[in-house]
Amino acid sequence: MAFVLFNLAAVAALVGIDQAIKLWAVNALQPVGAMPFIPHVVELRFVLNQGMAFSLLSGKQLFLIIATSAALLAVAYVLFFRSRGKYLQQAAMILVLGGGIGNLIDRVLNGEVVDYINLLFMRFAVFNFADICVCVGVGLWVLVIFLEELHGENAKEQ
Repeated sequence: MAFVLFNLAAVAALVGIDQAIKLWAVNALQPVGAMPFIPHVVELRFVLNQGMAFSLLSGKQLFLIIATSAALLAVAYVLFFRSRGKYLQQAAMILVLGGGIGNLIDRVLNGEVVDYINLLFMRFAVFNFADICVCVGVGLWVLVIFLEELHGENAKEQ
């Protein structure tokens, strides 16, 4: 039970942080459009994104909602039924689930996602905290897969 409650609390915390920052962006950043955060490196820029990463599938809201929901159900299954005792995998699933839910809330309620982090030192899409959670979570998940493969090969050799 503690495992489930911890996972739910961690996901809820990430969703809460994401939604709080987006609320701030709507109230404080939208009126001014953009403001420097780290001069010449990062600015906070209010952008509404109707698509997914890099505005792919822009305007395909129903498809994005259904696809995201299905993917998040699969991630939740892995988190709650396949991650017990696998702490790195658990962290990865929490990050992906929290970030995915954060962006899904925007998409369902508003039809678009609030983005606000703009990197000035390179040409890149404007993104948000939820996107960071998903990307870091997927990166950790890839690491988990590599480590499992490495351990599996080592066990076969012995």
